[in-house]
Amino acid sequence: MSDTEQRYPLTVFMLVKTQPEWLGFDIDTRFRLLAEHVEPILKQHRDQVRLRFCDIEFYNARVTDLWQWDARSHHAYELVVEALRETPFWDRYFAIVEILPGVENAYASNYGRPPLAA
Repeated sequence: MSDTEQRYPLTVFMLVKTQPEWLGFDIDTRFRLLAEHVEPILKQHRDQVRLRFCDIEFYNARVTDLWQWDARSHHAYELVVEALRETPFWDRYFAIVEILPGVENAYASNYGRPPLAA
């Protein structure tokens, strides 16, 4: 099991789509709103949850972004989601299209085998 798997056993892929209201903001406003609403949540939970953003609108029409959450526990992830739901980022600026939780390399660790690596 890798160091990342031990520290963040839960990975959640949140597929989201930007909404017209978000796209109507200029870039400075978007970054101000991120700093105002999302950054405090990330700071509050930084020891338990981390977030990575991937832009995918170049390759997909159904969703525009993928938010990858790595969490030390289900509860830690749940606390972040509860906090996000209290912001305009949840289903106002972004539509939450699908949430896909997973455990990295569970197929191998469940059988006591090393994971495939490239």
